[in-house]
Amino acid sequence: MSPAPPSRRLRLGLPRRAFSQILLMQLSIAAGVVVLATGLFLAPLSDQLDDQAMRRALAIAQTTAAMPQLAEDLKGSAPSVDGPVQREAERIRRASGAEYVVVMNRAGVRWSHRDPDQIGGVVSTDPHKALAGRAVMEIDEGTLGRSARGKVPLRDAEGHIVGAVSVGIEYDSVRARLIHAIPGLFAYAGGALAVGALAAWLISRRVHRQTRDLAFSDISALLAEREAMLHGIREGVVALDRAGRVRLLNDEAQRLLGIGDEAVGRSPDEALGTGRTADVLAGRVTGTDLLTVRGPRVLVTNRMPTDDGGAVATLRDRTELEQLGRELDSTRGLIDALRALDHEHANRMHTLLGLLELEMYEEAVEFVGEVVGDHRATAEEVAERIRDPLLAALLVGKATVAAERGVALKVSDTTRLPDRLVDPRGLVTIVGNLVDNALDAVAGTTHTRVEVELRAEGRTAVLRVRDTGPGIPADKRELVFTEGWSTKEPPAHGRRGIGLSLVRRLAERQGGRAAVGEAEGGGAEFTVVLPDALSEGAPKAVPAAATPRTEAAAEAEAEAEARVDEDAR
Repeated sequence: MSPAPPSRRLRLGLPRRAFSQILLMQLSIAAGVVVLATGLFLAPLSDQLDDQAMRRALAIAQTTAAMPQLAEDLKGSAPSVDGPVQREAERIRRASGAEYVVVMNRAGVRWSHRDPDQIGGVVSTDPHKALAGRAVMEIDEGTLGRSARGKVPLRDAEGHIVGAVSVGIEYDSVRARLIHAIPGLFAYAGGALAVGALAAWLISRRVHRQTRDLAFSDISALLAEREAMLHGIREGVVALDRAGRVRLLNDEAQRLLGIGDEAVGRSPDEALGTGRTADVLAGRVTGTDLLTVRGPRVLVTNRMPTDDGGAVATLRDRTELEQLGRELDSTRGLIDALRALDHEHANRMHTLLGLLELEMYEEAVEFVGEVVGDHRATAEEVAERIRDPLLAALLVGKATVAAERGVALKVSDTTRLPDRLVDPRGLVTIVGNLVDNALDAVAGTTHTRVEVELRAEGRTAVLRVRDTGPGIPADKRELVFTEGWSTKEPPAHGRRGIGLSLVRRLAERQGGRAAVGEAEGGGAEFTVVLPDALSEGAPKAVPAAATPRTEAAAEAEAEAEARVDEDAR
């Protein structure tokens, strides 16, 4: 026999769902408030009814005692069932609805009573306060039972107290009024409770939709997991409210953006300053995987709107990936340069072999001399005009790559740059980016030509790169320096639109500027001005390494140096 399934134990206690818990709590609060309000209303209601009954009795007694004939009848007649005092008291009792109207002399003897047998007897309660001239209100027990009473002195025409008037209101009528009021009060209380229950249900339904039927324990756990996840992941997260203010920053976002908790509650423009990063976070620039540059970091940003009108932006650091991509481009450029050298070297060797086979030895010697002389002349010309070895090697290598692509790369006759650069690697990055862009721009055109001009004006370095390509329209000459903007297909390792932005950043970091205009004869002319780019003092001697040791080595060195900081163009 299969074992019997375990019996389920009945679990008592609060429900787990947030909707049920909130509804139950609100109903309990509403019921408690209604019960408390009803009790607080009923407690003084009984006292108010007692006070009203006593004041009514006192008013009847005062009205009766104010009749001048009553005092004269009291002094001029004996207590009797048919006496004038009894007749007047009974008339007033029936007219006012009082339980009794008793008129007594100073000895407390009754001259009137609802029960004729009580006439002539002494009153059952102490009348001395009324006989002393004071008005009295009280709830007391008498011959007719419990009643609300009012007692006043009875005065003659001269103002002397000759007796007292006591009027009683049946207490059962007071209690009946209280009991009669309770059903109506409960009806109002029930209506209030029903309205409160409906409001509680509507609020609970709204909470149910917003919390997606989660238990409070689940919400607490989700909050703890959210904090751990936000501050533990290696991706920046920035949350913005519907007004566009930052409401959350995780640790990685603070590191990538270089800001702290003081940015919370501020707009991206206030926290980051104007720029593309602030535009992307604020939603003024739309798209997916948007590239931005923040300080030394290249970031990929995505922004997703939320249901409450805000947005969440994620930031990924692509700096290392961009560096890897640039290293890949550097390797490819080196391979292209070596391939070009190999192709050119193979052609020359075939020519030399043919001359030797034809036994044209003098022509062979002349050919070798011309080839060696041309390359040496090119390298020596560049090294003579540009005294910095890194820039010289870069341009020699670029000339070889350009020749292989059918482009004439020329160093301007006005080029003169001494070996006093403060940051040669930064200038290598700028020159390499601009030359590569120029080579790409002239690809597929006729009469392709790229010219590089580098000269020193005091301590200022001025760079101009001209090409014979299609040029850049006037309305897009500032746009080309925008991060992420490019007209070319992205490379395999990432996206374009960083190179010219970095060129301008490098220039502005040194207090300079970068601009683009139209070259003479058509095409584009990029100009970079770098103040204080050269150190003071006499130029350093050009080391032997400035002249390339071998063509392959020079070109390899140039390509390696130029591609280190090259962006995805």
